[in-house]
Parts: sequence; C-alpha cells; structure tokens
Amino acid sequence: SCTYCRKAKDFFRQNNVKFAEYDISRDPRRADEMVRKSGQMGVPVIDVNGRIIVGFNQPEVERALK
Repeated sequence: SCTYCRKAKDFFRQNNVKFAEYDISRDPRRADEMVRKSGQMGVPVIDVNGRIIVGFNQPEVERALK
C-alpha cells in the first residue's frame, strides 16, 4: 500500500469513518472505475458521496465528510 493510502486509511480508522478499500493492481474493474472517476491512475482516489479527491488531502477530506 502506498504512503498516502496508509495515511488515508489511518485517518478513516481514527475518525471511525467506514470505507471500502480496493486493490486496483489486482482488480482491473476497480482500476477502470478509478480512472473513469478521477481521470488518472494516481492513488488513493477517495470518493465521498460522489466528491472525488485524488491523493490524501486531509483538510479536503474533512470538508467532504461534513
């Protein structure tokens, strides 16, 4: 798992935020979905109720969760 992916998962766990994790290197369907939603292959891609956040930007994730 990438550094920013780990940071995102740690943040979600510490804040009791439920999340789904997909390994795009092993799931081509999820990889295609990620590219369709974000327009790129960078990870993590965080989808908060349709709001797409590429990378782990904690302030942006916090705003999206409110």
